[in-house]
Amino acid sequence: MTFRNGLASLLRPEDSVLVLIDHQPFQLTNLNSHDPHMAVNNAAALAKAAKAFGVPTILTSVIAERGGLIFPQITDVFPGQEVIDRTFVNTWEDKKVVDAVKATGRKQLIIAGLWTEVCVAMPVIQALGEGWDVTVVTDASGGVSVESHEVAIQRMIRAGANMMTWLAVMAEWQRDWARTETAGKVTDVLLQHAAGSGIAYLWEQQLLNTPVPKA
Repeated sequence: MTFRNGLASLLRPEDSVLVLIDHQPFQLTNLNSHDPHMAVNNAAALAKAAKAFGVPTILTSVIAERGGLIFPQITDVFPGQEVIDRTFVNTWEDKKVVDAVKATGRKQLIIAGLWTEVCVAMPVIQALGEGWDVTVVTDASGGVSVESHEVAIQRMIRAGANMMTWLAVMAEWQRDWARTETAGKVTDVLLQHAAGSGIAYLWEQQLLNTPVPKA
């Protein structure tokens, strides 16, 4: 087993490409590994983080005319962008998707989708076998049960995938608060999607702007 460690193993926005798979109404109706509200929130947060860092993002659905359109919380982040609609359950067997990923020239492939055990696991395992550096965003994904989600994660880990949550991905892309060109955008995503941290930040700003009472 090759261990993922060292500075070079961390995610870099200039080397990352994000693929969001099948965040659709049909899949959401039988999502039981996560609270559905959190799954939508986390996927939208990941999309906004990618946009903040200029990370190319490929959106893909499966038979959207029956399964429904990708959540607007995601597509609104990328207005006018084509959603690649597939018949393949396994995204990585769809040439249009793979060609779009390869066209970015990026090597760090980041994937999230519904369901983890099907629409995430298949492309992850295939891409790993083809030599890609693959990260799965577990909390922007979800399965039909806690067991199916967790078993899929373990299966992908054994295949060599890296597991992260959306907030960890964004933090790894930022890496240094001196990167002021993205620091403000990161804060905006936190305010919108990381409830406790966002509220704490607003409270901090309130306290900093509250005059000290005169004696």
